[in-house]
Amino acid sequence: MICAEHLGCGVRLVTERMPESRSVSLGVWVGTGSRDETDAMAGTSHFLEHLLFKGTPGWSAAAIAEAVDEVGGDMNAFTTKEYTAFYVRLLAEDMKLGLDVLGAIMTDPALRAEEIEAERQVIMEEILMHGDEPGDLATELFSAAMFPGHPLGREVLGSSETVVRLSREEIRGFFDEHYLAGNLVVAAAGDLDHDHLREAVESVFASRSGGGPPARTAPGTPPAAGPAVDRRPIEQVHLVLGMAGPGRHSEDRWALALANHVLGGGISSRLFQEVRERRGLAYSIWSERTHYEEVGSLSVGVSTAVEHAEEVLGLVNVEIDRMGEAGITDRELSVAKGHLRADTVLSLEDSGARMSRIGSSLLLHGEVLDVDDLLARIDAVTLADVARVCGEMASQPRVLAVVGPVSEEEVGSWRANRTGSGR
Repeated sequence: MICAEHLGCGVRLVTERMPESRSVSLGVWVGTGSRDETDAMAGTSHFLEHLLFKGTPGWSAAAIAEAVDEVGGDMNAFTTKEYTAFYVRLLAEDMKLGLDVLGAIMTDPALRAEEIEAERQVIMEEILMHGDEPGDLATELFSAAMFPGHPLGREVLGSSETVVRLSREEIRGFFDEHYLAGNLVVAAAGDLDHDHLREAVESVFASRSGGGPPARTAPGTPPAAGPAVDRRPIEQVHLVLGMAGPGRHSEDRWALALANHVLGGGISSRLFQEVRERRGLAYSIWSERTHYEEVGSLSVGVSTAVEHAEEVLGLVNVEIDRMGEAGITDRELSVAKGHLRADTVLSLEDSGARMSRIGSSLLLHGEVLDVDDLLARIDAVTLADVARVCGEMASQPRVLAVVGPVSEEEVGSWRANRTGSGR
């Protein structure tokens, strides 16, 4: 059973009771991510993700780790472009410890100067590690070209230039502005009692009352017209090709989810079968959809040898065009629906997955659909719905990002390069 309510302190609380479970997963979802930072403060949300685990005036980082470890718990966090999440999973009998720890780091982090400096170096290493992954770089280039000059086009980690400059006062100020109860969702799933948890959450977050979701500006600049190229002396060419799509509140997201699966979302997809299975031109090829508040994207990623890059790019464009012109078949729709149904159900096998679903749903959509409602939305999509969405996507300008041993001139000369224009 799912229960959701807005507490007096401002926090939104959502729980799902799983009486058959012996665990509880607790999460605090902050409605602020990297898009809510200024250019000068890029990387602050991710920096805070690291720093909150460094402890409070009453808890050292080692004490937190030891307390959670002693009861066999798991604690972690992650940062996205639109939110930051902190969570802990442990036995139901240890739920109070989990809430005590999460509550402490979310309401009273120490942010000690020496720990900021130590973690700054850790993040600098993370940025360097990210720079050594050409596939990640291609995705980053794609985002920057898709949303030029907008925070959605920036890397969540920030840059070495911004991270090295962030001061303790700036980080503390960002925390004080965004980590308030009105911008938080507390989610819990497992063997729990909603009413008992409500009282505890009210008490823990009373000191952080106030606040609300950050004000945001939608992307206004059209995507880049030419390919974004990062020339590097590596063995393969890494390509990401995509186009703008609907935001997360659009009803078209259900049809796009099915279209994405047909295009490159699974092993039976058109691109996987054509590029890998029939032609052997890549080890893997995938497509994915991304939904932000007002806008989204559909993209295809693939790594291939230099001599195959033009051919592979052409195959991707052909499949996008084919789906834009003719939609998909009855059989493809059936397979895609079956996959999404099973994926939805199988992804909710444990308390952590259920907590994540209800927390992100309440934060991002303002409601939590039960599983039957989710499955009904998938089942309700028709061939005509998918064909319409495919046609709209295929007509959008296409953005291409390339990382590898090729120049911008070489990429621009590829006959299959159709960036900057739709069908």
